[in-house]
Amino acid sequence: MRAINFNAGPAGLPLPALERAAKELVDYQGTGMSIMEHSHRGKDYDAVHHEAIALLTELLGIPDSHQVLFLQGGASLQFAMVPMNFLEPGASADYIVTGGWSEKALAEAKLIGSPRVAATTVTEQKTYTRIPDPSELRLDPNARYVHLTSNNTLFGTQWMRYPDVGNVPLVADMSSDFLWRPTDVSKFALIYAGAQKNIGPSGLVVVVANKEFIAKGRKDIPKILRYSTHAEADSLYNTPPTFAIYLARNVLAWIKAEGGLSAMEKRNREKGEILYSAIDRMKDFYRCPVEVGSRSFMNIVFRLPSEALEEKFVAEAKQQGMVGLKGHRSVGGIRVSAYNAVSVQDIRTLVSFMESFARSNG
Repeated sequence: MRAINFNAGPAGLPLPALERAAKELVDYQGTGMSIMEHSHRGKDYDAVHHEAIALLTELLGIPDSHQVLFLQGGASLQFAMVPMNFLEPGASADYIVTGGWSEKALAEAKLIGSPRVAATTVTEQKTYTRIPDPSELRLDPNARYVHLTSNNTLFGTQWMRYPDVGNVPLVADMSSDFLWRPTDVSKFALIYAGAQKNIGPSGLVVVVANKEFIAKGRKDIPKILRYSTHAEADSLYNTPPTFAIYLARNVLAWIKAEGGLSAMEKRNREKGEILYSAIDRMKDFYRCPVEVGSRSFMNIVFRLPSEALEEKFVAEAKQQGMVGLKGHRSVGGIRVSAYNAVSVQDIRTLVSFMESFARSNG
């Protein structure tokens, strides 16, 4: 029996995508070898590589102005690659700071140029409970780019509407909510997303970038760290994480078979509404610290009356087959990561457990 996986990342993968991989693991399409063993220059892997790009292009409606890149190093490397490519000493970029990951992105940019904090929602307690209102943004029209983190896995906040940044290129870390709904990628100069939430296994980063934007990137940095290098080589400049891309292809095919991103959004919103309604209904026992308009549909966080009860909640949930509910070590509490692979029934099962746990411990 498979666990109900609420891990924040690496997260659960859709069962059909895993079953497809299991059938082909030892012998990929009669070639007598695993896809992991195929050359990344060979025709068998090449077909997988470009099918993954085609599926992502179809699902997101990626225009010809943009290109898909498959990179490595996680979002953490992107925190450094973005300013390395588009900032130079003394140049400025605007960072909207809404959580721990955007703090890390800002810190890397400070090593390269002179970034500004265009807005932050940090509280006196060093937590984040909301996304800034557009009126709070103090944007520099001469900034090299504006950077935001679309979803905050630690604190459970999410951008529902992206800000208008004028003619300044918009860069987004979408690691934890990429593909949760349709997105107009044309509004972004560059999107990056670690795969281990909604796309596939860890070890892969998906980038969707405006071709003209990345072509203007700096040329005085190592070639391997230039977006233009990977764009010109179709993400085959060096050996890519072939098995991770293969599994991402499987996940993308599953999303398409399920009805695409509109179907994902409908299901994700239903999951969020079920869980948040339960939390609010039992507000004497469960408390969500996030302002209603900023509540994430991917990472739902809440607290119980005591840390001891939170530990008991996590332990008893695990006994019933639900894993990954412990909040991030820097924040505590409970975190339910309800990515695309999590079903509506999984959330209903969790809510049923929450109701019985509150009755027994309230």
